Amino acid sequence: MRSRLASSVYYGWVVAACCFVVTGVLFGMTYSFSVFYDSLLAAFDASPARVSLVFGVQTFVIYVGAALLGAALDRFGPRRMLLAGTVLLAGGLYGTAISDSYATLVVAYGLVTGLGMGLLYLVAYAVVPHWFGRRRGAATGFASAGLGVGMLVIAPASAELIARYGWRGTFRTLAVALAAVLLVAVALLADSPREVGADPSREFPEGRPAADGRPASDGGATATSAERAWATVRSLPFLLVVLGWTLIYAPLYVLVNHVVPFAATVGAEWAGVLAISLVGLTTSGARLGIGVVSDRLGRVRIFVTCSALMGVALLALPFARAPLALLGVAALFGLSYGGNGALLSPLVADLFGADRLGTLYGLASVAFAVSGLLASPLASLGYGTLGTYLPVFLVTGVVGIAGAACIAGAGRLRGVT
Repeated sequence: MRSRLASSVYYGWVVAACCFVVTGVLFGMTYSFSVFYDSLLAAFDASPARVSLVFGVQTFVIYVGAALLGAALDRFGPRRMLLAGTVLLAGGLYGTAISDSYATLVVAYGLVTGLGMGLLYLVAYAVVPHWFGRRRGAATGFASAGLGVGMLVIAPASAELIARYGWRGTFRTLAVALAAVLLVAVALLADSPREVGADPSREFPEGRPAADGRPASDGGATATSAERAWATVRSLPFLLVVLGWTLIYAPLYVLVNHVVPFAATVGAEWAGVLAISLVGLTTSGARLGIGVVSDRLGRVRIFVTCSALMGVALLALPFARAPLALLGVAALFGLSYGGNGALLSPLVADLFGADRLGTLYGLASVAFAVSGLLASPLASLGYGTLGTYLPVFLVTGVVGIAGAACIAGAGRLRGVT
């Protein structure tokens, strides 16, 4: 099948479609945590902060795992990594379904599922830029749009399954269904253009560039490229990117985990669940369009603008007490998140080169681990202490805007817009 596809279309688009599926499974599952929140709270007799910590642990493992395994992606290729991630994700979800204590819940859902998601994350975001140069923004935008589709499908489907079969039955069902979908992507994915006889010359008319501008082969990175990668990691622009991502995505983790409880405080829990699906719908639409726009207007500039708007949405959230207002804020957030989420790996590639992208992107993703581990539990602590979401959401919004400023600084230092 791969050979037939390669003869009719540039195979990079097949790879992007596989990553679309992977992104949908990964983020549709992890961002549906708030749907399971009340069930887990009741089943394990844990405090709200401890239940939020389960999500924080999973998020931390996703991105620390990505940081540690980025070099493995460069060495072993995406197909093996995706297969390993599929096995771990399915095993972790099934283990969650049979968890009989808070500790086993943390291990199954936080550690095992999180590590599988870390492998999926690397494949979803660090592979497509190797196949595209001229249309890099458009291709990665399409691939990342799977996130919104996953949120749109998995969150409401999980809510319906919980109502019918309980949370344990829902996790069992998801383990089987998501594994089946991912195995199709494993079958179609390719490790390099050479493997399927694809010609990347239209995307790279002057040759596929390495970090220093020289043509890069498909045969793996050299010791020199590894030295360049570690020099990049120690540079101020790279550190600004890590800090910026840490701050920018605090609004994301706070919103997806607290919009349902916040909506419940104003008597509209249903609007909170719908808001998650709306974020998914709007982020998909934004990702499909923003990549093409960014290829023309500047990917760093678009990333910074969208990141700042994510913070603005959090500033507006505590005042959105009517269902329509809440859904309006969710739509703004989804459009903004779609805009910057489509450009994560292109941002790294544009600022630091595509050579050793698995390593660089994985290490930069430590930012998501820190933000994911701290943002939601701190928001729960703040709400529990103050009894209101107003200061929690306002502080989070300011933090997100500060992160956008960090990325703008990194772009200026590298002379990239």
